[in-house]
Amino acid sequence: MDTIVLKDRITGSMSDEEFLWFCQENKDLRIERNKNLEIIIMSPTNSFSGKINTEVLRQLSNWNHQSRLGEVFDSSTGFSLPDRSIFSPDAAWMPKAKWNQLTDEQKNSFAPVCPDFVIEIRSKSDYIEDVVAKMENWMNNGAVQGWIIDPIDEKVYLFHQDGRKEMVEGFGKSIKASHPVQGFELDLSLLKI
Repeated sequence: MDTIVLKDRITGSMSDEEFLWFCQENKDLRIERNKNLEIIIMSPTNSFSGKINTEVLRQLSNWNHQSRLGEVFDSSTGFSLPDRSIFSPDAAWMPKAKWNQLTDEQKNSFAPVCPDFVIEIRSKSDYIEDVVAKMENWMNNGAVQGWIIDPIDEKVYLFHQDGRKEMVEGFGKSIKASHPVQGFELDLSLLKI
């Protein structure tokens, strides 16, 4: 199974609470909802993607532990975005002040907030166009900086709040982040196949 999209009047009329319940009842699946309220069901992450994801999350978490500027989230965290989509990035970060503005109830649901920094990792079954569209959705909903890491072609696509896009080729180096995670540096050499 790659991806299944459910689109009908029942899934399209689910409240956020009903969608949360649906996800909790199907914990073995990776489930998201796009802005058209279509439910996207994806197969679990393969071992290679899980390895890459863990390394990226480790490096981001280590930086955050030293800087103490915010909160880091993993790939099983869903965020409810302003356009009503609910997505789970492979890794995300937001400042402590933004997290602390949420109620306990919001923190224990799909938090109604867009992380400031989002990382998506392309797996072998992903079309790069689909990953780019998802990143553009993150940016349109308030992300300040986003990275797509493509270990298949050894490229990183950088998205900025002002609309700029850059591409870094090759995994023999590190890339440095800018605002809002100034000082975060990802060692791409640790992501090589």
